[in-house]
Amino acid sequence: MVTLFRLFVTLLSFFSFVSATISVDVPNNMNWWCNKTPYPDACKDFIGSSHSSHRYFVPKTKSEFRKMAVQVAMDRALRAESNTKLLGKKCRNEKEKAAWADCLELYQNTVLQLNKTMDPNRKCTNFEAQTWLSTALTNLETCKTGFIELGVSDFMLPLMANNVSKLICNTLAINKLPSDDQDKQESYNKYGFPSWVSAGDRKLLQATSPASRANIVVAQDGSGNFRTIQAALDAAKNQRSGTSRFIIYVKPGTYRENIQIGNNMKNIMLIGDSMRNTIITGSRSVRGGSTTFNSATVAVTGEGFIAQGITFRNTAGPQNHQAVALRSGSDLSVFYRCGFEGYQDTLYVHSQRQFYKDCYIYGTVDFIFGNAAVVLQNCMIYARRPMDGQTIAVTAQGRTDPNQNTGISIHNSRVMAGSDLRPVLSSFKTYLGRPWKQYSRTVFLQTYLDTLVNPAGWLEWDGNFALNTLYYGEYKNSGPGSSTARRVKWRGYRIITNPSEASRFTVGNFISGGSWLPATNVPYTSGL
Repeated sequence: MVTLFRLFVTLLSFFSFVSATISVDVPNNMNWWCNKTPYPDACKDFIGSSHSSHRYFVPKTKSEFRKMAVQVAMDRALRAESNTKLLGKKCRNEKEKAAWADCLELYQNTVLQLNKTMDPNRKCTNFEAQTWLSTALTNLETCKTGFIELGVSDFMLPLMANNVSKLICNTLAINKLPSDDQDKQESYNKYGFPSWVSAGDRKLLQATSPASRANIVVAQDGSGNFRTIQAALDAAKNQRSGTSRFIIYVKPGTYRENIQIGNNMKNIMLIGDSMRNTIITGSRSVRGGSTTFNSATVAVTGEGFIAQGITFRNTAGPQNHQAVALRSGSDLSVFYRCGFEGYQDTLYVHSQRQFYKDCYIYGTVDFIFGNAAVVLQNCMIYARRPMDGQTIAVTAQGRTDPNQNTGISIHNSRVMAGSDLRPVLSSFKTYLGRPWKQYSRTVFLQTYLDTLVNPAGWLEWDGNFALNTLYYGEYKNSGPGSSTARRVKWRGYRIITNPSEASRFTVGNFISGGSWLPATNVPYTSGL
């Protein structure tokens, strides 16, 4: 009898164990879903907790789980935004106020991106959702960076601690595009613009007399509607109807102003006389008390922004370190025949999908940087003379999560020494890029690399940091600096030989999503 009783207890314990195991490892259990994310504890805490409105609902499909995960990220982001507002009165000095102001803007933008992802009226594709989720995560990283670079992270950052970044990382992982869906290609026209540049916008970009088509004309001599660009933008808010394309023509002149084109300013087109004649200039810098984010002479987040024939300049100089000429977080933005002049951190491709064509970019350290999905095509990239002892790095890409669909693609361009660097070229080393963040991703495709490029090609950021997790690639480059014989031996670096791999970073695939199609007459894909 005792033996039978022991056997019964043993069997009961076994079945209890099996039952418990099944309860946490089957698709109809929240733990099962959360265990598939990079941060399962955060998922369980905020989706499956007794305080969650989702605790009684178990998703049956990945789509249902994704909606729940995005909603929870949104709930936490709204709380974080509200908490950030309250922290303003706790700032102890101007530097803390500067970093805090950036964070408030960035949290508000994060809520906007999550809203777009959830909006049932948008019917967004997986690629669009991944773009907006990537932007949301980049915003939170940028918030932290501001406190760190101004040296005031000790007090404020702990007060802003939350799990929003982890929850967004989870949504990125859930939403990750399957490999057979990632390379679907969006069409683009014979004039060399992506399909999201409408026929009307293309005609405007190619027009010989943009002033005749402008809604507003800016001229310093009083011959236009306004004397400053900011005044024109302020007027545009009242004059335009809806979000239709609004064109501001800026006559020749040097406009000394810092300009912000916010989320409520969609589809603005800023057309100058030429990059030589129409210049917007400022001098904010980190050394001068700004964050990198807020040092931009021109900052744009309004969707669908287009600029043509303008130079964006920051004159802070190399001694003032980070000083941005243009920062773009504008989705589906185009910069055509524009110039970008600065030293450290000239062009901040912060987030979203961006395209640069026939542009000139000048700088010294990390002068094309950020975490957008961006293609620069047919561009002239000039390294300038830095401060003594500095090393030149063309790019510093900031991907922090392997599921972000971001990176810098430089295609059919030229990397050269500027006129001030050429006489002293032997005194400075120049590299194609260095890994600002853990999953940094940059490629150079069919680009001319001059003698200034160091044989190693790429530079460490800090010891072994990110060398195994980055993605740096070169494909069919030319010129005296293009030899890969002595390139770095990092696990994350590759000499791309497969055209299919290179094609992932073309305009059609990398910016607009979609699969590789056989080469057409479109300039972006010819030769791949």
